[in-house]
Amino acid sequence: MSISDLYPTRLHEQNKGHFASIVKLALLDHRINDAEFKLLERLASRLDITKSEFDAILKNPANFEAISPDSYDERLERLYDLTKMLFLDRNPTIDKTTTMDKIALGLGFPVENVRQIVKEAIRFFLKEPDIEDFKNVIKKVNPIKHTS
Repeated sequence: MSISDLYPTRLHEQNKGHFASIVKLALLDHRINDAEFKLLERLASRLDITKSEFDAILKNPANFEAISPDSYDERLERLYDLTKMLFLDRNPTIDKTTTMDKIALGLGFPVENVRQIVKEAIRFFLKEPDIEDFKNVIKKVNPIKHTS
């Protein structure tokens, strides 16, 4: 066993917290459907979540703390993943919009831009987006100095 196995990195802890946040969104309706489960599997792979971590997070996502990302692009990626899970069914509702407002604020987006960011994120996800297109759309409505 290596030292890195004994002491998880900040990035890995961020990834686990982010994944737990996505699981919480999937569980808003108290169940995870097939499409959500497939997305969770893909995201777990992308975030380097092990099978045992995956199972533990699915069992109790509240045990994993969400850690805010350091860079703007990381925040955009988190917003992308969370929006994708929330609007997988392509059914925007007031409850989901309110949840998105909280997510955007929690990720550190400025209060004055949150409504526009959420509006653009939802509009974008009602199409077939990819992450780079998503980043560009949000950067247009949140014009700040972008440091990776």
